[in-house]
Amino acid sequence: MSHDADLDRRFGGIGRLYGPDALSRFQAAHVCVVGVGGVGSWAVEALARSAIGRLTLIDLDNIAESNTNRQLPALDPHYGMAKVTALAERVRAINPACVVQEIEDFVTEDNLDAMLDQGFDFIIDCIDNLRVKTAMAAWCVRRRQPFIVSGGAGGQMDPTLIKLADLGEVTYDPLLSKLRYNLRRYHGFPRDAGKKLHVPCVFSTEQLVYPDTQSCDADSSRGPQGLSCAGFGAGMVVTASFGLVAVSHALKQLAKPPKKR
Repeated sequence: MSHDADLDRRFGGIGRLYGPDALSRFQAAHVCVVGVGGVGSWAVEALARSAIGRLTLIDLDNIAESNTNRQLPALDPHYGMAKVTALAERVRAINPACVVQEIEDFVTEDNLDAMLDQGFDFIIDCIDNLRVKTAMAAWCVRRRQPFIVSGGAGGQMDPTLIKLADLGEVTYDPLLSKLRYNLRRYHGFPRDAGKKLHVPCVFSTEQLVYPDTQSCDADSSRGPQGLSCAGFGAGMVVTASFGLVAVSHALKQLAKPPKKR
């Protein structure tokens, strides 16, 4: 009883904002975050603080000092720890009732079914590997799996320019532009200008700030799958905002009765 009362106190504000029915749906929902770096780690935080009942976190990377500028779990005691493990511990501290599945691995074109066919109510894509991003988007659309895709968050300073739109309407984002091209060329998505591709995206209309010298994560040779800086500078005021906008869309969908999503 005390545990229930504690959870009511922790998440009562969510119920008052979205309504008691939506809160119940959040507590019953299973959400997957693929890539828990500069964007995904903040998405995980927002989901945990919104009373989501089950989370699956997918990422093979460990926390590095070079992540400190933009990733939530990048703290002195956590360097070298698996990102999914550090975040799972944090989620449980926020909401002890949340069931967290840690998958210390990368999603690939060959393991999509094994990784993603787990009955998720929503998937948040926070990776920058274009081939995998393309395969994931096509997989989700074919299966009518609710999801959202994050564009590139590096090289930007102004979070007020972040937008939410269908991939067919996205501008300024090189990563999402290539994703759109790939989906049309290799997966038969409609080529008509203005026609929806049914791929919701978070992106920014800010012109990218290119660095004078190429510098990225010291451990980039390991092939990180999260939205890495990829040569750009990056700051959490933008990367975190990308994650929060993605979760705002997820919560809006999850708040609806299943038949209306």
